[in-house]
Amino acid sequence: MTMSPELKEAVQNAHGGPVEIEDPQTQARYVLVKTDVYNRVKALFEEDFPSEDEQIHFLREAGKSAGWDDPEMDIYNDMK
Repeated sequence: MTMSPELKEAVQNAHGGPVEIEDPQTQARYVLVKTDVYNRVKALFEEDFPSEDEQIHFLREAGKSAGWDDPEMDIYNDMK
């Protein structure tokens, strides 16, 4: 399936963010995201739980995005 010119314009205007789409017949709403974004979160939509390695990876990535790899946070590693 390829994008219509209208959808392509919406994707470009979203600047990499999600694009909401509505089916005019059913009023069902959908979200269009880039494949790399979907691949990062698709485990949340699957019936099988992520493996332990996947869970660790997700936790590390979440921690990094929260600033946990900031050197100023190292003090918390030494707390007991």
